[in-house]
Amino acid sequence: MQPEFWHKRWTSNQIGFHLPEVNPYLQRYWPQLGLEEGSRVLVPLCGKSLDLLWLAKCGHEVLGVELSEKAVEDFFHEHQFDPDVSDQGPFTVYRAGSIEIWCGDFFALTAGDVADCSALYDRAALIALPPKMREQYAEHLKRILPKDSLGLLITLDYDQAQMEGPPFAVLDDEVQRLFGATWALKVLEDQDVLGESWKFVESGVTRLEERVYRVSSR
Repeated sequence: MQPEFWHKRWTSNQIGFHLPEVNPYLQRYWPQLGLEEGSRVLVPLCGKSLDLLWLAKCGHEVLGVELSEKAVEDFFHEHQFDPDVSDQGPFTVYRAGSIEIWCGDFFALTAGDVADCSALYDRAALIALPPKMREQYAEHLKRILPKDSLGLLITLDYDQAQMEGPPFAVLDDEVQRLFGATWALKVLEDQDVLGESWKFVESGVTRLEERVYRVSSR
């Protein structure tokens, strides 16, 4: 999956993956992590998610990473923020208050870039990637994130033969294979959401589950 795919999706406003509200799982389970105020949270492939605002309002420093410049600029424009813009290596960094979004390739992040991050929030990154890139993503997180990082990972589980991704189906056995050796994983919720997902129903999907994991690197 090439960068042009995502640039085209944002340019043509094909952003059904963007939620118009804060993710309910984030609100339900994030406080249970017990993170200190001021903790820096890495949010890969963040788009223009309202979750960034919610995390900031909880007192966190937020580091989003997003490939699409349009998504980044839309985020700051829609919330009437006037960001400072600077360069950081291969990234263009937009910052307003406690929210930074680094525009560029997630795989260009280094351990130094996220050395002060102690948390991870992934609602839309892993499920946005095809199988080979999911392996690269998991390996990259392992290389760059500090030990003892905490966070939430949200996945979708459905019959991939019934619909092409993205978002892709990422079953529990794949999550265990990708992360189990270096992360402690705990399923917090496994929810049937087919009735709320018209896109999947119209595509012929007969089963759709969202799964929420508490993740802790070790």
